[in-house]
Amino acid sequence: MVDAAAVRARLLETHREPFERALSRADAVAAGWDGDATTDRGAVVPPYRAALREAGLREPLVGALAAALSATDHDLAADPVAAPPYLVVTGQGVVLRAPLDGGGRLVTILQAFTVAPYRRGPDLPGALVVEHREG
Repeated sequence: MVDAAAVRARLLETHREPFERALSRADAVAAGWDGDATTDRGAVVPPYRAALREAGLREPLVGALAAALSATDHDLAADPVAAPPYLVVTGQGVVLRAPLDGGGRLVTILQAFTVAPYRRGPDLPGALVVEHREG
C-alpha cells in the first residue's frame, strides 16, 4: 500500500509550483463569473480545462505526480500522460490517476473549486488530496 500522506508531503515540498500555478488559473476562471459563485458547470470545467492547457500545466502536473511516486517503493503500471484517464478536469478541479504496478491506483485531486454551487476552493496545502485506492 502506498503511503498517500508521504506522497502528498513530497508533492507539496518538491513539486508545489505546478499546483500553485493551476490554482492561479482557477482564480482567473472564477474572476469571470458574475459574483463569487456559479451553478453553471459550463462556466467552470471548459474554461478551467482551456486555462490549464494554455498555461502548459497538464504535463507538469502529471510529471509531478510521477516524480513524487517514484520516491516511494512503488512503481507505476503505466506512465501517466496528460490526458484521460490519467488527468481529468472536473467541476472540482484536476484529478490525476497513477496506476500502480502492484494493483490499485494513486489518485491526486487538486480541489480548485467547491461544488453546489461552484466556488473557488482552498489554496495549498488544503486543496491537495492524495489517496491510494484499491481496485
